[in-house]
Amino acid sequence: MIDKSIILPLASDHGGFAMKAFLIKKLQEEGFTVKDYGTFSEESVDYPDFIHPLAKAIDDGVFPFGIIMCGSGNGAQITANKYAGVRAGLCWSVEQAELIRLHNNANIISIPGRFVDFEIAWKMVKVFLNTKFEGGRHQNRVEKISKTL
Repeated sequence: MIDKSIILPLASDHGGFAMKAFLIKKLQEEGFTVKDYGTFSEESVDYPDFIHPLAKAIDDGVFPFGIIMCGSGNGAQITANKYAGVRAGLCWSVEQAELIRLHNNANIISIPGRFVDFEIAWKMVKVFLNTKFEGGRHQNRVEKISKTL
């Protein structure tokens, strides 16, 4: 079980706003403290403006994990993965949320706010936060992710 004393940052654009609000409520009910990087309404915004600050904080070691959302989850994930210390995984299912932790040591979960049921998203977040990296044969692969060719 993840240490509930950590602060969990969340960020979204307008397409993930409703899901972010739902997840913040669920996380707080579970005893987590959250840091909301925005957006703060369903008004159209540019997702990089909200994802970059969260991803930079993960990259800088301010937070161990993060949760990001946009309409498809893709733009948020692509933006977050610009940082060498970030491994953001796009998830559409609970199994994917488990595998991005087990095999990829992901530190950010990206969720498509317009395509995943809120209760499934909550299950994905719980599995993501409570699954440990398997290491072993996956460690060498993860180490190769941030290397430039």
